[in-house]
Order: sequence, then structure tokens, then C-alpha cells
Amino acid sequence: MIKNILNLSFLLFSAFAFSQAGHIMQGMGAVNMSMGGAATGQPLDISGALHWNPAAISTFDEKIIKFDLGLFYSAPELYSTVPEFDETGQPTGNFYSGYTEDDRAASPMPALAMVWGKEDSRHTFGAFLYGISGFGVDFPENMSNPISMPQSMGGFGHIESDYMLLQGGIAYAYELSNNFSIGINPTINYSALELLPNPTANPTAAGYPSADKASAIGFGGQVGLFYDSQLGFKAGASYKTRQYFSDFEFENTYLDNSTSTNEFRMDYPAILSLGVGYSAGDFDLALDYRMVDYENTDGFSETGWTQNASVKGFGWENMDVISAGIQYKGINKLPLRVGYTYSSNPIPEEIAFFNIPATAIIETSVMFGLSYQINQNFNLDAVYHHGASDGRTAGPLLNPMFVQNYPPNGAIPGSEVAYEMTTDMVMLGISYKFNAKAQQ
Repeated sequence: MIKNILNLSFLLFSAFAFSQAGHIMQGMGAVNMSMGGAATGQPLDISGALHWNPAAISTFDEKIIKFDLGLFYSAPELYSTVPEFDETGQPTGNFYSGYTEDDRAASPMPALAMVWGKEDSRHTFGAFLYGISGFGVDFPENMSNPISMPQSMGGFGHIESDYMLLQGGIAYAYELSNNFSIGINPTINYSALELLPNPTANPTAAGYPSADKASAIGFGGQVGLFYDSQLGFKAGASYKTRQYFSDFEFENTYLDNSTSTNEFRMDYPAILSLGVGYSAGDFDLALDYRMVDYENTDGFSETGWTQNASVKGFGWENMDVISAGIQYKGINKLPLRVGYTYSSNPIPEEIAFFNIPATAIIETSVMFGLSYQINQNFNLDAVYHHGASDGRTAGPLLNPMFVQNYPPNGAIPGSEVAYEMTTDMVMLGISYKFNAKAQQ
């Protein structure tokens, strides 16, 4: 009953949106996304500041509320190749290849943020509710693609995944001086994961099972520093801790209708962000660097097969992200923004097979956004995003029965599994400044 209430309560903010930087959202809200996600040292709006550097909310001297809602579309494609064998089990030299397109529909991306600040106070407070992470695919069963064939024929059949992470928190920033601020941000998280088939469960003679959606609760926090020279140059740094989650508890159903349960833990990685900004005249510039620590995160740090032929984890490497953006304010009430994001691929080629349910790896993204000031209280924001994986993530098909002959993961000689994708998104936002007229 409690789980159903939680699911209903979080429905609006469930980010079934599938990230572009690993499984991490590049930016938060239309303004921050249009700057490529860069905000650690250049806080142009409260959503980006709250997400990347709690100390930066000290720049806002009003009471502001902001809501953004985007529609995100991803188009992954799954390829596979296997060698053909004759009746004696010997390779014929021929290969069987095919690909499957994703059937997943567009997904919502919400963000709600609020900041309380006063011009004559050193204290600034904030609160937020964001969908910060997710991945998902829906590859139908496909007889022309070896990996998508039914499990009875050696494939996975219908492949579907659905992961989302909702994060809420409060933030506090204190101005040590006119130039320096510090900030802190404790967080609480809710995540849900559904897998078909479920590779984290032990297979039987009937293959791998499907799993009902499981949920987990997690906790963490973020600290930040922000410097404003008051001469145009700004800089910031923040550290978001690993978000520690309880285990997903899956209820599995096999193709022969037998059942089982298993547990799997998937935390959210720690993120170090460094950023600089510069504002002069009609231009605002922002540049961020992030290091995402997947190698010390449960669910991502381990990989390979267990003794029972279930999958230990995704096996991702640490990821580097560079975000950059420029804003032009020369048009009255209509600032324009262009952003760019680069993300390294955290998936090693040799374990691409283990990551078929989480193919959302985008290497480069470009964004264009704008805002319109309706009046002194209301602002409208918009952004369009396009991302591409810039090539396939590819590696051999793996089979636990081949481990002895082809360690460590049982790579099938001559085989390949690969995936690539593009993403597109449109997002709109609105912000309201309380008592803005009285402050003019």
C-alpha cells in the first residue's frame, strides 16, 4: 500500500527520461539545459544552481519559484552478429546479423525549484524536486536479429528496461563575504527499476525471468563553494556524494511460470563539479567540468557473471563531462543561449553485452534556448536539445558457458553486439519572482 502511494505521489516527477551523460541528466530545467548544463560557476537560474552548486543560490536575492517540463525522445538501435555453425558444431564461416529499433515512446522531464533570498541577508534557502536520472529501452522480439530472438532460440527475446530516479532536497547557502559563499544540500531519493529479462536473477532451464518494477530509497548530499569577483569573473566547485540506496527487491517470473526473488543494489555515483563563468556587457559565458565516479558505485563498479550465471553489475568506468554555454542579452526581454556537452563513454567494449538495458550513452549534445520576460514577475524559458552517440558501443556477445574456454566473461568468437542512439528534447519552463515589482 505504501509503495503504491509513493508511486502515485511521484508520478508527475518520474523522469522516465533517459539521460545523455551516462545515466545522469546533462542539465536541470530549460535555462540550465540550454547552457549545456554549465552552472557550477555561472548560476543563471535557480534550477541549475540548486542542481550543480548549492552555494551559488546566494546570487539570488528574491523569492523565486520555477517549474520546467520537457518531452524527451530517444532512438536507440541494437545490432548483433553471430557465427553460423554446421550440424557437427563447427563454424561455417558465415555470419548472421540484424538490428532492432527501439519502440519506446517520448518521456516527460519535470523540474520544480524554489529559492528564498533577501538582498540584505547573508542567508539563502532553496528546495527542489527533480527527475535527475534514468535509462530505458524497448526492443521488441525480432527473428531477424540474433540478440532479439526468443530465449528458446538463444536470444533475449523482448528486451525492456525502465529506470528512473527522483531526487528532492533542501539547500542552504551562506555568504562569507561579498565574494565568497558556501552551501550545503542534503538529499533524499526515490528510484524504480524494471527489467525484461532480468539478468541480475539466476537463470533456469527456462532462461532469464521478467521482473516486476522494484523501488528503493536513497540518501546523500552535496556541498559547494562559489566565488564572484564582482568584476565579471566567477568560479565554483561542488561535490555531490554517492547516493546510498536500499536494495531493489525483484519478484521474477520465468517463461515456464515458475517464480523467484532476488535483490540488486544500484547507487547513484558521486560527482565532482568545477566551473567558471564570465559576464561582460550582453554576454554570459559558462564552462563546467565534471568527474562521475562510477568505479566506486554499487551496481556499476562490478561486472561479470556470478557462479549462478546472473550478472553482477554494469561495470562502468569513471566518466568525464565538459559542459559549455553562452548567453546573449542584447535583445530586449529575449536572451538567447547556445550550449554544448561532451561526455566520455563509461562502457568498456569488452562488456558492452552487459549494458544492453542501459544504452543511453550520448557523447555530444548541442542545445539552443531562449527566454521571454513577460513582466517583472514572470519569465518563460524554452530549449531544444539534440544528442548523438557518435558511433556504436560494440563488443562480443558473452555466454557464461564459454567462460572456461574464453575467460573472463565467455566471449563468443566472431560475435558482436552493438548499439547507438540519438536523442531530441523540447522543454518549456516558467518562473515567478514574488514581490518583484516592489523591489524595482
